[in-house]
Amino acid sequence: MFVGHFAAGIAAKALEPRVPLWALLGASQLIDFGWAGLVIAGVEKLRIDPSLPGSVLDLHYMPFTHSLPAVLVWALAAGFLARTVLPARAALVVALVVLSHWLLDFIVHRPDLPLGLLAPKVGLGLWNWPVPEMALEIGLLGLATGLLTARSQRAWPALALLAALTGLQMMAALLPPPAGSAEVATSALLAFLVVMALGWGAERLSGGAGRQR
Repeated sequence: MFVGHFAAGIAAKALEPRVPLWALLGASQLIDFGWAGLVIAGVEKLRIDPSLPGSVLDLHYMPFTHSLPAVLVWALAAGFLARTVLPARAALVVALVVLSHWLLDFIVHRPDLPLGLLAPKVGLGLWNWPVPEMALEIGLLGLATGLLTARSQRAWPALALLAALTGLQMMAALLPPPAGSAEVATSALLAFLVVMALGWGAERLSGGAGRQR
């Protein structure tokens, strides 16, 4: 799962307009922000295996970001931090968006998501079928964008964000495999920051996306 994660943030914006869209987009990828940083630091590990169908990433060691207990801690921490500046319901939405990352990863990842630090790893492996997996990601984005545009003063900024995310997904699928783990992590961080900036711009241009008509 790549851009499909952002669907959770977009849908959450439609349901809880008090949280900025850029923050919800960041929350949807908070786990991967941590993962990328730990990969660059050499704490969590991955391998590039071009023989794998779909994603070439062999994510064999990431207990501090993608184990289920770790994700629960990340989600709770994000919720408590959000509560310092947002109402309780809005902070809960932020926490749930963070948690959604693991649930969506469970659908697409091969069995590389630990249920505990020493527990078995799980994953339904939709990555092994690239076309259905991409259809799922784009479909989730389309549904979430539909929710948001229904509650926006202007629809076109959200649709432009959808187009940009779709293009980003296509680029990720067509570009050659990355050279190493640091390149993967750095590229991911840059992509997440770009998407957050696009979300900020889309909300500004929409006249306050997510407000009731």
